[in-house]
Amino acid sequence: MLTEEETAEITALLQHYEHRRAGCVEALNAVQERHGWVSDQHLHDVALLLDMTPAELDAVATFYNLIFRRPVGRHVILICDSVTCWIMGYDGLLAHLAGRLGIGLGETSADGRFTLLPIPCLGTCDRAPAMMVDDTLYQDLTPDRIDQILDRYE
Repeated sequence: MLTEEETAEITALLQHYEHRRAGCVEALNAVQERHGWVSDQHLHDVALLLDMTPAELDAVATFYNLIFRRPVGRHVILICDSVTCWIMGYDGLLAHLAGRLGIGLGETSADGRFTLLPIPCLGTCDRAPAMMVDDTLYQDLTPDRIDQILDRYE
């Protein structure tokens, strides 16, 4: 259930739009920033604020790969699987990440620290391969560099 503070925040966001529905991604992001993901109950509550059905809002939420509809780890790793990153060693880096974390794509580590997700493009082909951890972009990846990066978050 949305708190009064969350409802007020979302209502304030919606003031910028002629149609309430137009603010649906921002509203979902506001919920996710507070809770780490968008639960069914939160989705339902936001849909009511937006004059949408839960099914309509869920269609939006599941279209965007950065709206999480299930719990994620404290840190989300987005590994770029674009053609350029594939050419530059994606397979080996993914295998290294999966081995180091003990998880595959779409999974969360047993300690709840990391979730590993693919992303179609991070827009940094000139510095491929790349990944993001939370909001920080990392480029020119190697297995050693990945280990150094992950050590910052452990």
